[in-house]
Amino acid sequence: MMRNITILQPKKIVFGNGCIKIFQEDYLKLGYKKLFVLTAPPVRGLFADSEQVLRSAGVEIAYYDDINAEPTVTDFRKAVAAARDFGADSIVGLGGGSVLDLTKLVATLLHSSQDISTLFGTGLIAGRGVWFACMPTTAGTGSEVSPNAILLDEADRLKKGIVSEYLITDAAYADPLFTLSVPPRVTADTGMDALTHCIEAFTNKFAHPMVDIYAEEGIRLISANLQKAVEDPHNEEARQAVALGSLYGGLCLGPVNTAAVHALSYPLGGEYHIPHGLSNAILLPSVMRFNCDANVSKYARVAVACGVEPGADDRETAQRGVEFIEALSRAVGIPAKLTDLNIPQEEVPHLAEAAMLVQRLLRNNPREVTLQDAIDIYNSLY
Repeated sequence: MMRNITILQPKKIVFGNGCIKIFQEDYLKLGYKKLFVLTAPPVRGLFADSEQVLRSAGVEIAYYDDINAEPTVTDFRKAVAAARDFGADSIVGLGGGSVLDLTKLVATLLHSSQDISTLFGTGLIAGRGVWFACMPTTAGTGSEVSPNAILLDEADRLKKGIVSEYLITDAAYADPLFTLSVPPRVTADTGMDALTHCIEAFTNKFAHPMVDIYAEEGIRLISANLQKAVEDPHNEEARQAVALGSLYGGLCLGPVNTAAVHALSYPLGGEYHIPHGLSNAILLPSVMRFNCDANVSKYARVAVACGVEPGADDRETAQRGVEFIEALSRAVGIPAKLTDLNIPQEEVPHLAEAAMLVQRLLRNNPREVTLQDAIDIYNSLY
C-alpha cells in the first residue's frame, strides 16, 4: 500500500531568465516598507535594479552580507540582531545555499523568543515569521524551495539541520541567469550537491512516486548538463537545465529528504570546513556502491536517467550508474580521495562517530549504516 505523503511548497515559485522583474512587481503589491536583504558581496549587484525600483517606490532597504560559506549559530545570532535593529518587515535572501538557509532562519525567528540552540531537529519551530523570499544564485542546494536549514554548531563542531514547515519561503524566484557568473569550481560542487539530493531522494527508504517525478527528472537534467555548465559557464541552456534540476532536488527535501551521503558529509564540513557540495560529491559514488544491493532496481533507474546504456540485468545497470557518477565527478574536477582534501586517515573513526549522530538522515538510507560501515566508507576514499 502506498504510504501517505505531505508535500509543502512555497506559495509561489517563479522560474526563468529575468524573473527578478516579477519579484519587483510582486513585492510592491504586498505593501511592505522595510526590506532586509541577506546576500554576499560577489552577487549583491544582481539586486541593483530591484533596489532602484523599490527605493523609488518608498521602500527602505538594508543589506547584510557578513555571511560565512558555512554559517554558524553565531552567524545567525548576528544576522537576526541586525534585522531586528533595522526593524525589517520583510526579508529577501539572494545568494547560495548558506545565504538562503540563514535567510529562512532569520525571517522565521525574527520576532521569536525561541533560542536557536533548541531548534535542531524536525518540527520544533513554534510559528511563522515575517514574509520572505529566496533567490538562488547557485544551482545546487535547492534551499529556495525546501523546509530545511543547516547551521554549524560550534559547540559540537558539527553541521546540524533545522526542519520546519515554517522555513518554507513565501516565494522563490529562480533566475538561471544569476548562475552565469558562478566559477566552474562552485558550479561543479553545487551541481553535484543537487544531483545527490535527487539520487538520495529517489533511492531512499521513504521514496514516493509523487517525489520520484521530481527526483528522476532532476537526475536527467543535471547529469546531462553539469559538465557543459562547468566547461562553458556562459552556456545558458546548460545553466538553465542544471538550475531546474537543482530546484527539483530542493522539492524532494521536504517530503523525502536525503540519506547517508549527507550524514557522512556533515562531519567533513563541521570539522574541516569542506564545502557542502564537495563533501557530498566525493562521498556519493562510495555510498551508492554500498547501497546498490538494498534497492537495485531504483539504482538501475538512476543509471538510465543518467543516460547509461542498460546492462544484462539491474545489478549491472546500477553498477554502470555508479561508474558514470565517478566519471562525471572526475570530469568536473571533484577529487577522488579524502587525502586530496588534507584529511588524515587517522581521523576516520572520529568522523564516523560524528556521522552516526545524524540519525535524522541515516534512518532514510535504504541500507542500515553501522559505525563500522561508516568507517569502511570513509576508508574507501583513501
